[in-house]
Amino acid sequence: MSSAANSSPVTIGTSGMTLDDVIAVARDGCRVVLAEEAVAAMFVTRVQIEALAHAPEPVYGVSTGFGALAHRHIPAEMRTQLQRSLIRSHAAGMGAPIEREVVRALMLLRLKTLASGRTGVRPVVAETMAALLNMGITPVVREFGSLGCSGDLAPLSHCALVLMGEGEATGPDGVG
Repeated sequence: MSSAANSSPVTIGTSGMTLDDVIAVARDGCRVVLAEEAVAAMFVTRVQIEALAHAPEPVYGVSTGFGALAHRHIPAEMRTQLQRSLIRSHAAGMGAPIEREVVRALMLLRLKTLASGRTGVRPVVAETMAALLNMGITPVVREFGSLGCSGDLAPLSHCALVLMGEGEATGPDGVG
């Protein structure tokens, strides 16, 4: 990473981001900072998700299974395991690792989505993703393999594994 890591950080808020911001972080190692407005927005929607999780009505993917198991109620004490299992099952890839800057761009763009406050994610998830970017820790995402029509479930699952303390990652020097 270049000297951009020492330049002004890219602030991730609830408004837009430029291509230059993406290049600065992904290629040049520029630091990222989450804006207070983004943390506040994530907190608001997270409170809503927590309320839904404790409601008696089933909520798909929160208090139920996924896909064919959508009608199966998941007890509160099993929901963390459900979410972790979902990530592990989708981290399916093979082939060579994709380029470091591509993964860093993927992480930054996902961080930007989380910072919008529209996902229901806990702010600590975004804060941890920002910390990984700032430390130069990059998940290993394989060249081939994905699930679903969006095409990003497997690559994002590899990133999520690293956020969970699992999976493969490389350090700032590109070595695992």
